[in-house]
Amino acid sequence: MGIRYYAYAFDADMTEQALANPRSVIGADPLADAWGLPPGFSSGVTNFTQSLPERDLLYLDKAWPHLQELTAPIHRDSPPRPAFSMFAGSVRHADCGWIPWTCAVAPADVGRIAEDLRTLDRLDVESMLRGGHASHSDERSEVDYVMSHLDAAKRFADQLVLDGRGFAYLIG
Repeated sequence: MGIRYYAYAFDADMTEQALANPRSVIGADPLADAWGLPPGFSSGVTNFTQSLPERDLLYLDKAWPHLQELTAPIHRDSPPRPAFSMFAGSVRHADCGWIPWTCAVAPADVGRIAEDLRTLDRLDVESMLRGGHASHSDERSEVDYVMSHLDAAKRFADQLVLDGRGFAYLIG
């Protein structure tokens, strides 16, 4: 199925809990939440509409490595962009699959992330992809795919700022 990205919003009064245990504010079955299926589904029919409102769940599918690269430090010694803290992390591979990465971001830190995300545009995505991720023939569709998820991340972060909320995310 592949490694995917899910971010769940949490209210400010849950910050301490989320920072101590990000998994405590992440749904029991993120893929089911993202695809609009009942938790623990083994088969079903869906229209792929999220079970949770967009203000509560950000699903980046498999676009997260592109967004991670887009916001990562340019050089090994340079600091990452503020938005990188929304995508940082990697699964740990194990004998039977992988162990997910989880992290929580406090409401106080979301504003810097949202502000930084707003500075990223299509030209940034095109430039990043020309750096080796897409062939010329599929570059347009890859750019559109990444842009749709970047735009979703921007909307999610902006809404979190308005609501004074933080988020916890899972890559896995």
